[in-house]
Amino acid sequence: MSEPAVALVERARAHLAAAAAPLTPHAVAEALRGAGPVGHDTVLAVHARLVRDVEGAGPLQGLLATPGVTDVLVNGSSGVYLDRGSGLERAEVHLPDEESVRRLAQRLASLGGRRLDDASPCVDLRLPDGTRLHAVLAPVARPGTTISLRLPPRRPFSLPELMAAGHAPPQMERLLTALVAARAAFLVTGGTGTGKTTVLATLLGLVPPTERIVVVEDAAELAPAHPHVVSLEARPANLEGSGALPLHTLVRQALRMRPDRIVVGEVRIPAGVSRAPDRKLPSSREARHSSGETPRRDAFQTGNSRA
Repeated sequence: MSEPAVALVERARAHLAAAAAPLTPHAVAEALRGAGPVGHDTVLAVHARLVRDVEGAGPLQGLLATPGVTDVLVNGSSGVYLDRGSGLERAEVHLPDEESVRRLAQRLASLGGRRLDDASPCVDLRLPDGTRLHAVLAPVARPGTTISLRLPPRRPFSLPELMAAGHAPPQMERLLTALVAARAAFLVTGGTGTGKTTVLATLLGLVPPTERIVVVEDAAELAPAHPHVVSLEARPANLEGSGALPLHTLVRQALRMRPDRIVVGEVRIPAGVSRAPDRKLPSSREARHSSGETPRRDAFQTGNSRA
């Protein structure tokens, strides 16, 4: 379906807003009635564009729907970049000016139930579809508002799949399997984008189905292939400075939930580790990562697991 004319989109947008009409194909057809002969395909194209702009990620929606894409980054109006798992590449998407980038960032933040303005110029949240959003408004961000979108993993990988992809020698598979079976405490560490979340989710898939896993994260990302997983997600303070639920508080709550395994994810500062209780923690990620359909080779090479 080709992109509709901008004038038709804006005409429909203005009419629907003025009439407080629902965003349906019929309402769009009514809005375009005075624009001359408009075919059914054009009505559907205008409707799809409005849905994308109102409910999705606007001009970035197509990139997010592209198979294999793990990250979409916006550097103000100067460029949009994407990552398919092998490094950044410039996307053929253009946001015309700083105001359009700012509006998009604020609308995405509102979809996640958060406020983004000059008083609170930074936001880090999870969108309803699981995509991770981080945004910083200008002038805090230079040369313009930045948007970072990281897609959730489309599916967990099995340990044999990671080994078959050449991520580690065969003896590593036996070691990791034994590590999980022994209920040992260990860390999965590494730089940004090295596959820590992928590895950790894979290892949690080895936990026996008779055990209960409680995951504590700054932002919920882990989705292991396991039948009994409960996730607790940290929450920042509101504008009045109250209501925060930090990681260490949730770890204490997790202890009351009859866990067989507690997983502390995304420990970004030493305090996150020092405040954790003296209890075996099956894993702790020191930084975040989400994978697309292709697991990365450097997860085992740059990261390290320690019992």
